[in-house]
Amino acid sequence: MAKEKGRKLIAQNKKARHDYHILDTYECGLVLTGTEVKSLRQGRASLADGFVQIDGGEAWLHNVHVPEYSQGTWTNHSARRRRKLLMHREEIDKLESKSQETGHTIVPLALYFKDGRAKVEIALAKGKKEYDKRQTLREKQDRREADRAVSAARRRQRA
Repeated sequence: MAKEKGRKLIAQNKKARHDYHILDTYECGLVLTGTEVKSLRQGRASLADGFVQIDGGEAWLHNVHVPEYSQGTWTNHSARRRRKLLMHREEIDKLESKSQETGHTIVPLALYFKDGRAKVEIALAKGKKEYDKRQTLREKQDRREADRAVSAARRRQRA
């Protein structure tokens, strides 16, 4: 079988970008069981409630939902088990010190396969206030309206 190349997105946490200011991002490997990998290859996962906790010098991914593999037997995994993240010691130490500051947390942004290996993109984030969320939404709407106006003007010029 030919080796996979490139990046294949499995799940993305769009809500994290809405709820948090993203300060720094990291790419990590995951320690998975066989049925988890097969379930991920089917493109089924949810990062909605996920978070990263550093415990005993190791990074752990909590509350990420990887559904049970449909053809799995008694060796199937539990859907919301905690999973170990593979990171360099310096990165873990840096994340641990920064995440202990008030208002900072570590959230997963995306889950994907990169060259056949499961990876997760995590971010050091700071929670947004309600007015920050409204401001971000307003900017997004303004950008959309401006893009629509530009494309409408281009259409008028062609006609």
